[in-house]
Amino acid sequence: MIRFATLTGAVAQAALWLAGIGLVLMTAFVFAQVFFRYVMGSSLFWAEPAAVMLMGWFIFLGAAVGVKEGYHLSFDVGLMVVPGSWRPWFHSLSDVVVTAFGFGMAWFGWQLAARAASGVVPGIGISRLWDFAPLIGGGILLMLFSVERILRRAAGLKTMRFGDMDDAADGVVDGAPGAVRADDLLDGKAARPRERT
Repeated sequence: MIRFATLTGAVAQAALWLAGIGLVLMTAFVFAQVFFRYVMGSSLFWAEPAAVMLMGWFIFLGAAVGVKEGYHLSFDVGLMVVPGSWRPWFHSLSDVVVTAFGFGMAWFGWQLAARAASGVVPGIGISRLWDFAPLIGGGILLMLFSVERILRRAAGLKTMRFGDMDDAADGVVDGAPGAVRADDLLDGKAARPRERT
């Protein structure tokens, strides 16, 4: 499990870097397009389709990393009304649903890419397959990170959840002074911390 977590951590880090680079490049392409169109009086024909393609990549890569880190795509509403002993099952059910969603993204993304592969992206001149590649890649990463969460829970290891202040999953509250653990809040063992003014 430790080797697998190390591997998925490296994949998540690379995906986060690629998403960040894509966001910066997209911003630069849009700025260049505006500058050339309104200042220079000409247009960069490749800037808009390239920016849209980059946007797809950083959205789907970022969403997948959010799943790994417990900040995205989970169903936690039911946790407020079920006993504490049921919560691991609900967490696992949530991860199974996210895994199925990732499979759907990859499967149907591949079908769309196969149908569009013969077309060409205007302005860039590459196959339209690349328009759907972020959907496929994001789906595969969603499945990978969700399966890791399921396996960690099955092995008795902690997984991060949204609102959990135990950053290192070591039982020690981190991240904010005076914070309480999310599980303690849900169980009624701790009072909600006061908002700072």
